[in-house]
Amino acid sequence: MSSGRQHHNIVIHITKNFENIDISLSKLKKLVRAICKRFGLSRVTVGIAVVDDAQIRKVNKEFLNCNRTSDCLSFDLSDDREPQSPKLFELVVNGEMAVRRANLWGHSDEAELSLYVTHSLLHNLGFDDSTRAKAKKMHDAEDEILQLLGYGLVYNKSIRQFQI
Repeated sequence: MSSGRQHHNIVIHITKNFENIDISLSKLKKLVRAICKRFGLSRVTVGIAVVDDAQIRKVNKEFLNCNRTSDCLSFDLSDDREPQSPKLFELVVNGEMAVRRANLWGHSDEAELSLYVTHSLLHNLGFDDSTRAKAKKMHDAEDEILQLLGYGLVYNKSIRQFQI
């Protein structure tokens, strides 16, 4: 019997390899579900690895040939040959950097890490930050999503805008 609601099959796996950050895994899952539903994804698996500077530098070097740390990396491992197949996204987010930047910009570690998860997921959903105009659109979407979920304004704080 159908209730008229679309069935959402959103599976989220979180691996926390960086322990020195205060985050709620259930709130991160709620964030991912909200983003997926907002953009019409009903069949998706999202893997999130919370790592430190050294771990993300290693992934960055291995997959992008870039030997530096980063706030987040995202990978779309979906089978493009089958348009109806479920989406498969892997996100790597830097917990160590989130703690540093949260302290610098005056919000919670969880809000900063949630920004990284949102940013990564939006990349997999077609957002691009390669130009100022595209970056503004992406960052505005991030802040709208994060505000709706109670994190407040995270990216577009005045101090950060001047550091783009």
